[in-house]
Amino acid sequence: MPELSEDERSSRLKALNSLIDLMRPAVQADGGDLVLVRADVETGVVEVQLQGACSSCAISSDTLQGGVTRILTDRLSWVTEVLGGVDDEIDPEDSMSLGVGGYVPRYRAL
Repeated sequence: MPELSEDERSSRLKALNSLIDLMRPAVQADGGDLVLVRADVETGVVEVQLQGACSSCAISSDTLQGGVTRILTDRLSWVTEVLGGVDDEIDPEDSMSLGVGGYVPRYRAL
């Protein structure tokens, strides 16, 4: 595999950060957060972490696999693997108090 130019590295990292920033509000709406831990733009390995209320959420692994991983690999062809976990340093009681429950879209009558 040929080495990437600085421009390509920068472009990949910028696209990755933009996509993470696009996903963060959905996670933050439930009291959590999505943080990019590290990214190897050469090999395509990306590591993310769910924080806040995600630490006590029963579906955080689904969020990582079905949401974050799927979106990153679908939209960024160079991403080969997404590693992820939750911030287990937060106290479970504190984590639960941050959550606001599942997202329910609000529809306005036209």
